[in-house]
Amino acid sequence: MENQSKNNPLHGVTLQKMLEQLVSFYGFDTLGELIKIKCFTDNPSIKSSLTFLRKTDWARTKVENLYIRTLPKFPKGE
Repeated sequence: MENQSKNNPLHGVTLQKMLEQLVSFYGFDTLGELIKIKCFTDNPSIKSSLTFLRKTDWARTKVENLYIRTLPKFPKGE
């Protein structure tokens, strides 16, 4: 079980941290194009997006998958 968490890129990363990094990297405009959900396109904010993503499993899964695909592109040190 311990080995699984070492290999899981989401281990120890909060949803807020994920979202902040994605917004910093892409901006809400591009994020709304990549993941077509209203919280990214209509008056977006970190707070409102977190509220929606915490309640909506399918949307959170899309954000987590994008985060994993984007990890190699993030600047080192983030």
